[in-house]
Amino acid sequence: MGFETPITIEKVIQGMQENKYVLPAIQREFVWDAEQIEKLFDSLMRGYPIGSFLFWKIEPDHLKDFQFYRFMDHFHERDYRHNEPIELVGSNSVTAVLDGQQRLTALNLGLKGWYANKMPYYRWNSDYAFPMKRLYLNLLNPPEENGNAYEFKMLQDREVKNIEGKKYWFRVSEIFKFKELQETMYYCIENGLTADRRTFPSSALMELYRIVKEKPLVNYFQEESQDLDKVLNIFIRVNSGGTVLSYSDMLLSIATAAWKKIDARKAIYDLVDDLNDIGEKFTFNKDFVLKSCLVLSDIPAIEFRVSNFTRENMEKIEKNWESIARALNETVKLISSWGYSWQTLVSAYAIIPLAYTIYKLGSPSNFISSNKYTEDRTLMRKWLQIALLKRTFSGTPDNVLRPVRKVIQENLNGFPFNAILEELKGTTRSMQFDAAELDGLMSYRYEQPYTFSVLTFLYPWLRYDQQFHVDHIFPRAMFTAKELRKHNIAQENWPLWLDHYNDLGNLQLLQGPVNIAKSDEPFDTWITKECTTPEKLAAYKGLHFIPECSLKFEDFPAFLEEREKILRTKLADVLDIHLWQ
Repeated sequence: MGFETPITIEKVIQGMQENKYVLPAIQREFVWDAEQIEKLFDSLMRGYPIGSFLFWKIEPDHLKDFQFYRFMDHFHERDYRHNEPIELVGSNSVTAVLDGQQRLTALNLGLKGWYANKMPYYRWNSDYAFPMKRLYLNLLNPPEENGNAYEFKMLQDREVKNIEGKKYWFRVSEIFKFKELQETMYYCIENGLTADRRTFPSSALMELYRIVKEKPLVNYFQEESQDLDKVLNIFIRVNSGGTVLSYSDMLLSIATAAWKKIDARKAIYDLVDDLNDIGEKFTFNKDFVLKSCLVLSDIPAIEFRVSNFTRENMEKIEKNWESIARALNETVKLISSWGYSWQTLVSAYAIIPLAYTIYKLGSPSNFISSNKYTEDRTLMRKWLQIALLKRTFSGTPDNVLRPVRKVIQENLNGFPFNAILEELKGTTRSMQFDAAELDGLMSYRYEQPYTFSVLTFLYPWLRYDQQFHVDHIFPRAMFTAKELRKHNIAQENWPLWLDHYNDLGNLQLLQGPVNIAKSDEPFDTWITKECTTPEKLAAYKGLHFIPECSLKFEDFPAFLEEREKILRTKLADVLDIHLWQ
């Protein structure tokens, strides 16, 4: 490996477009955001060093030995986050990038492509949430803030209407249209950018031309060995000095290099996408899948450490991959059937013991529906609820996964709920509640992620395969100054209403259609219309823990106090908490 003659950005960009520069499968994916791309171009314009690169020359007769991927020339946070695989053929060598992928991809997106990240407040399933943006440079004035000397910005094309005297947005990719440096000056003159003796526009555009087309800014070392193990060791050594490349990234790289029959990179990212698309959606990542692989494959050391990522372990994971993927799919479908989603599953690692149990049972495809596993499902659900509320997997989850896996290994005739609780009893990860913790459970409020798990203890009968909502019993739309005045409530007492309508005591779980029909109707009016007989009224009150007291809005504080007493007693019973402690 030696230091090679530097080359221009234009030459590298052209090479990426022609697939002469590619990514080896051991590389991770693109993770930079728009601001990082903008800062990279500002650094280049200011003459700051952007670091050297590490390339790997692949000889033609070895192109079939490895899996390679194209560089991205566009990025879509929802629809296009993964590099495309490429089949390389021909008689010419190809250059694979071992270090510098993020910087080179950022250059490619800025100079040849576009970027689409999700806008705040839009839904993920809305196409309008991901507008296409290209990189522009303001040629009129340098920015006054943010520490940059040049104002680069990812913008939608419709946003670049020039504001006279303030902005003139030049699309960075247009720099390739200039064949000679003086053409940049002609451009500025033709577009009125040199009026009033302004020099910044022409100097900025000329500098952009130079850094892209003239200056040899890409300094690189080149490795020529065709031994993947050696290259992998170099890759890990180069990338393990900082925190940007995580140990899970390294594990994925090693798996990619070690797996013989399966493309590990594609298989793992495809599984992540599949899991996240289940039910009301989830936010699992490759760390979760890789940790699950280590646990489910019974590999003794489950920490993300390079020393644990032996070829033997990776081959074991590949051998078990199909069963692992099925177990994880069944597990996520199972928790989705219990009503969990990305909003309420506050710890992904908490479901790994469930996946391990399903895996040990042979990853049956009918686990969710078969009467054979009814008791297991009931125990697993209760265990997950407790694990989430106790935050059992916060901090260092490996310290929980190891003993829990051992208990399951020793009890393969079903989910060992009591044995796990006994194993963790007396430790800092105890899954038993006390009276003080009950107060904490009662303090959860609307839209807090743990609130859902508390409510599920109270509604074991609810069918979560049907859409349901967390509903305010007394509609929150009524908790306004206007309504309080309308009901003749003294202003000094308003905090008893306005500060407490999101409390647990005012929340219930309702089937979606019922909740929609209920809407913002006063509770006393709605319940009279909904429960038309004494039997229906008694059944509703029993299922939703409605106290025998006034249900009028004026009496909300008294209702809240009485219902919280009922909920507290019910939770204490379910969680085996002795209130006299």
